[in-house]
Amino acid sequence: MRPSIPARWYFDLVSPFAYLHLKRFGELHPALDVELVPVLFAGLLKHWDNKGPAELAPKRLHTYRSCVWSAAQHGIPFRMPPRHPFNPLHAMRLLVALGSPRAAVDAAFDFVFGEGRDVAAEWPLFCARLAIAADEATALIADPAVKQQLIDNTAAAAAQGVFGVPTLAVRGENFWGSDTIAWCNAFVENPQMFASGEMQRVAEIGVGAARKEVS
Repeated sequence: MRPSIPARWYFDLVSPFAYLHLKRFGELHPALDVELVPVLFAGLLKHWDNKGPAELAPKRLHTYRSCVWSAAQHGIPFRMPPRHPFNPLHAMRLLVALGSPRAAVDAAFDFVFGEGRDVAAEWPLFCARLAIAADEATALIADPAVKQQLIDNTAAAAAQGVFGVPTLAVRGENFWGSDTIAWCNAFVENPQMFASGEMQRVAEIGVGAARKEVS
């Protein structure tokens, strides 16, 4: 029997691409033993001094349309919530407090992008979907240890080169995006993929020009 390969899946509930990726986990290489790790996408953006796709008006619309298209292609139920981006902080802290079990993460993403619901406006119902009472959930997310764990998860992800969600980290390599499943699976079968040929060469290419910072 082939031994399992540990992997970490970094996600934020705000990401529709993370929802689409999660829904296709059945396509991941069977040797992967995936740990679900909640992070804050906003924290990653701040760390890398980057902007999210929803922060650029034309890219925002393109992103939403892309998600609708991709969901339809894969037969995945999909409906954007009434407001996006939204603040996922409380929901992410709750997932941390619950230990990020697959059932709870699935339920959270289904609520937001399967049904298109508003976490903040429907907090008691959101909590119920995660099998916890709203008052108990509110107490859990106020725990300083829970708050710090989410911060630490995000910092650790950034330190490992994670710049966006979803990202699947396998054997020290990061596969970002909902469209990298086949690539990741190929890497599992061929761990030396990046060590030769053009894959190796592209890692050594120098920067030829860089944007000047606006003063």
